[in-house]
Amino acid sequence: MKLDHHLHRIGNDIVAVYLVVTGDGVTVVDAGLAGHWRELTAELAALGRTPSDVRGVVLTHGDTDHLGFAERLRREHGIPVFVHSADAARARGEVKVKNSWGRARIGATAGFLWYASRKGGLRTTYLTEVSEVADGDVLDLPGAPRILGLPGHSPGSIAVHVPEVDAVFVGDGLTTRHVLTGQRGPQPAPFTDDREQALASLDRLGEVRAKWVLPGHGAPWNGGVQEVVRQVRAAARPE
Repeated sequence: MKLDHHLHRIGNDIVAVYLVVTGDGVTVVDAGLAGHWRELTAELAALGRTPSDVRGVVLTHGDTDHLGFAERLRREHGIPVFVHSADAARARGEVKVKNSWGRARIGATAGFLWYASRKGGLRTTYLTEVSEVADGDVLDLPGAPRILGLPGHSPGSIAVHVPEVDAVFVGDGLTTRHVLTGQRGPQPAPFTDDREQALASLDRLGEVRAKWVLPGHGAPWNGGVQEVVRQVRAAARPE
């Protein structure tokens, strides 16, 4: 699905994957679930591209619902997969992640689990090789993505700022659709390792100027970075 010039999304508001498409090739941000492979190849074909036109995959963090087809692209097409050094072991499946579920509603949670299982979320293939990145790096990939450290959801969570498409990809640094409650609108993401650190990281995100804020879960936001940060902070306040 085309969002804007050079900017595409596959998946949906439950789990999303983004493509930056330029004359130099394609940068994929996050790799969703294994079953998104078919959507990836279909979107590329519609653009007159193939998986071999992908120059790199940038993971916003190392959780399983963002790893999806990344190892397949790496193994079958030699495409590098970039992840923050603090989440490299997580992306390779070398650490056990204990997620706190927090509040949930039966219908929304069941819908999330059903979608994830239908898209291959129960058969995650971890990375065997990763290219590690750090805060401030600018990658030699289409769109020249800049890495912005956003720890909290996980130690190596990042945002990916691509000025060429006027977008910042935030992974689970925030969400616009809570997958466990179904609540819509900007808010803290579930399954966060350190909630206070994640909220503090919003200060760094607030320094970015971009039209699009693109989360791993939820609708794309085009109301600007500062407003989405304000709304997430408001949603995080105790009632």
